[in-house]
Amino acid sequence: MALDWLFQGQNLPRLAEGLWLTAQISFISVGISCITGTLFGLIMRSSNPFVRLLSILYLETIRIVPILVWLFMLYFGLAEWTGVHLSGLWVCVWVFVLWGTAEMGDLVRGALQSIEKHQVEAGLALGLSRFQVFYLIEAPQGLRRLLPSAINLFTRMVKTSSLAALIGVIEVVKVGQQIIENSLLTVPNASFWVYGLIFVLYFVICYPLSLLANRLEQQWES
Repeated sequence: MALDWLFQGQNLPRLAEGLWLTAQISFISVGISCITGTLFGLIMRSSNPFVRLLSILYLETIRIVPILVWLFMLYFGLAEWTGVHLSGLWVCVWVFVLWGTAEMGDLVRGALQSIEKHQVEAGLALGLSRFQVFYLIEAPQGLRRLLPSAINLFTRMVKTSSLAALIGVIEVVKVGQQIIENSLLTVPNASFWVYGLIFVLYFVICYPLSLLANRLEQQWES
């Protein structure tokens, strides 16, 4: 049976190695983006028009240019222009960090700005400093409003990590392609089983995150 073939030889260990690489790209990018995105969100709230303009320019540039183009620019362009060659893994990480920072920053900005102004004004009227207003009033409420959207963003980052295969990173999709190509003559329906397994692996990673986002959203809306 084709399913037995999938469990033979090095097929599963290779897919596991590819999945581990996918997890590394995803979780390193998400971890750094949490920090840089939060800082970027605070910068976007600056009262300085020049800082706000630069922030919007960065955000829109990241959004307008497809992730795949950023990957090609850093992987092929950077080496050509500067002579610096980064590995495919780190190109993916930095591109996803650029993307995650922009999107996370906009989510942080939106969550903080959604807090009613009268709460901030009441805090200031009671004699709290601006930092205390942020720490005691804005940050706790902003975090609750931010988390469901942030988890959805992280789920998108995990799924988008499959683009890494296009610059030669041997992540789980690329490994799957190699196994299919090697087995095409002996197992004609190899693609069905391999991509089916990859589907399950992505589902196992992303579905709990999606459930968590929905649960938090429902819990905090009630």
